[in-house]
Amino acid sequence: MVMPSKGSDANHRIVIALGDPAGIGMEVILKALASSALPSKLHPKLVGCRQSIELTYARLKARGISPLANPKNLDIQDLPLESKLQPGHPTAKTGAASFEWLTQATDLLLQGQGRALVTAPIAKHAWHAAGHHYPGQTERLKELTGADQASMLFTAISPKSGWRLNTLLTTTHVPLVAVPKLLTPELVTAKLNVLKAFCERFKTKPYLVVAGLNPHAGEAGQLGQEELEWLIPMLKRWKNEHPEVQLDGPLPPDTCWLSAAKAWQGIPCARTPDGILALYHDQGLIPVKLLAFDEAVNTTLGLPFLRTSPDHGTAFDIAEQGCAKANSMVAALKAAWDLTKSN
Repeated sequence: MVMPSKGSDANHRIVIALGDPAGIGMEVILKALASSALPSKLHPKLVGCRQSIELTYARLKARGISPLANPKNLDIQDLPLESKLQPGHPTAKTGAASFEWLTQATDLLLQGQGRALVTAPIAKHAWHAAGHHYPGQTERLKELTGADQASMLFTAISPKSGWRLNTLLTTTHVPLVAVPKLLTPELVTAKLNVLKAFCERFKTKPYLVVAGLNPHAGEAGQLGQEELEWLIPMLKRWKNEHPEVQLDGPLPPDTCWLSAAKAWQGIPCARTPDGILALYHDQGLIPVKLLAFDEAVNTTLGLPFLRTSPDHGTAFDIAEQGCAKANSMVAALKAAWDLTKSN
């Protein structure tokens, strides 16, 4: 269990934006902060409505849920809700609140008031109802920080084998029909560089694989031309420029994650990738969520600070029922701590 963070210095402080208050964010945060799996030196600073999280705590305690972190012992930057909250029912006001909380939490990081940012889930439709038309939190963070690129990487450590799964998305929250137009040699090169740098945190000479765009990676042009026209030549150039890295691809998307699945389950495999580059959102997220839904962490790279988030949504249908699992939030907090330097 983490200790109260009042007065802790920024090197130990993880800033947590509470997400949409009508969802499970506050519940999984209270459960996660009571976990013995977190480093004892980790000091959380919550950004959101104090009254709302205290009510969440009281309701969960009344249901006999434990252990829970007591909000009275937590450092909270209080940004009160303007109206009464009804769990499970997002509105424009809950969207406006989660948008403001993310903005204020980001400001703390930009001021050097924290080591990393952890975000609870938000509802895009609630943001839109509040007049904030962003595809997601990643895009808002990119705007707030002025980052040139923000990359979305999902990382998870298998509880069975201890192996780390890393999948980076080349494109994120865009319609599928737009993906081929957005994919360029320059973009894939940039994302592959990001993936390489991340995987080098754990291995000096990582093995990376790239999924193809089309079924069977185009099957020599029979099922699509993108692989032949530019993806294969681009990967050859990249490989020549980085001879220290093992690189395979483009691989057929339907088999690209098979060796990763074996490694996740602890099954011996001849070659297991240290990082996989997916070309679009569902191509990467379907295998990640099938393998590691409770453990996966959404990690934003390319910002002035590290941001992590649990790999699940707001789950309005089970808000404050006490049954939300905190595994992914615990993993997000641990990743925020482990992937940043400690003084």
